[in-house]
Amino acid sequence: MAITTDHTYTPRGAVPDYLIRHITLRQLQVFETIMRLGSFTRAAEELFLTQPTVSMQIKKLSDVVGLPLFEHVGRNVKPTEAGNELYKACRGVFETLSNLEMKISDLKGMKKGRLRLGAITTAKYFAPEVLGEFSAMYPGIDVALKVTNRQSIIERMRNNEDDLYVMGQAPSNELEVEAFPIAPNPLVVMAPRNHHLVGQKNIPLEKIVEERFILREPGSGIRDATLRAFSAMDLRPNIRMELGSNEAIKHAIVGGLGISVLSLHTLTLEGTSGPVAVLDVQGFPILRQWYLVFPKGKELSLVADAFKEFSMDLEPRMHERMISIWPRFAEFSESKPKSKNKSKSKTKKKSKSKKSKSKKKT
Repeated sequence: MAITTDHTYTPRGAVPDYLIRHITLRQLQVFETIMRLGSFTRAAEELFLTQPTVSMQIKKLSDVVGLPLFEHVGRNVKPTEAGNELYKACRGVFETLSNLEMKISDLKGMKKGRLRLGAITTAKYFAPEVLGEFSAMYPGIDVALKVTNRQSIIERMRNNEDDLYVMGQAPSNELEVEAFPIAPNPLVVMAPRNHHLVGQKNIPLEKIVEERFILREPGSGIRDATLRAFSAMDLRPNIRMELGSNEAIKHAIVGGLGISVLSLHTLTLEGTSGPVAVLDVQGFPILRQWYLVFPKGKELSLVADAFKEFSMDLEPRMHERMISIWPRFAEFSESKPKSKNKSKSKTKKKSKSKKSKSKKKT
């Protein structure tokens, strides 16, 4: 009986027979976890294994490869060149299996898989909110969120460690990327509730430079945007302190150490009637966007693509969320003309959406 199939015939010689017989998926899972966490101990904890078991699995894997996969540098482990090559292959295998798992789940009428999302520190208020909504829609998808500074996110992107990234500014100078606007990220001037400028209207920027100013650390997107706003008026803020996190800056504001510029998203929990108030300053808010970013040319997994489509539909709801936190945001967002860049992003978004729909029809 003849069997017909659409699959291309693969000669036996093209199959990695030796590796298939000697490497197990469990060994690759242990190896990938060590690479991701940078530690045998932490890998053992995540996988609920003993450390000797983890070490034994890596020894077996190294014996099969014929080269050491890690070298010890003090208390830390660092991948060898062979380790880095195996990690690339390992990620490809797991991504393929993840896609297969989701396709099978789709055939069963379910959505399953795993999503790894990286986010810059300033998005730690916004990203979990988006992930929460996505998880409610797809409860079968496991999500992991890594929050770190901008430079680490760019490094993770280079190493292809996550599926997608949430950033306030795409790293166009460092990497070639695809970036899609998914939500407004207005930057506002914040002061303690009892500050003498609270309640005043249309405060000139010249008045702000007289105040003690708290700034984010060098390399921060908020810092760059803030300094550009002052520089455009030939002014420089009276910087008294630099801090590395929004939470630390909010505490410093409440403690009366100065005023600062932060994302309105940092007030999601307490709103603008709490201990931190938003000042009505000329030239503010600075209207920025949150972007969903990934390296150009990267083929997204089915789960990552589902999250991208979900995120791109968020903007209207997130716009309303900003208005609910600070009602005055409605005036600024509606009165400001849309930039050319923003309209280009929207065109790109529509074309991508059309492509997605045509693929589904096919």
